[in-house]
Amino acid sequence: MVSVIYRSHDGTAREVAAEEGQTLMQAAISNGIDGIIGECGGSAMCATCHVYVVEAFIDKLPPLTDIEDEMLECTVAERRSRSRLACQIKITNALGGLAVDLPEAQA
Repeated sequence: MVSVIYRSHDGTAREVAAEEGQTLMQAAISNGIDGIIGECGGSAMCATCHVYVVEAFIDKLPPLTDIEDEMLECTVAERRSRSRLACQIKITNALGGLAVDLPEAQA
């Protein structure tokens, strides 16, 4: 299991144990994290799993795909340089301790 931390917009943090190979969105939903909706089920078609990845982990993630980049233009909350879709981030051991900030709204 890999430790992942979800921080809500009000500063509340919740650490969960995610399975390697699972997406960040799947881990959030299976652990009841408020603030991740995942309406499209992880196919990068809705942007309701928008997160802000903490700076220390940005370089550990694969680059944005064209589809993810396009969907990040459709987020309800402001897009930032740290914006990613949680459905496009696969959990690996190298991401242990990953923390993401959740926007105030998804839909």
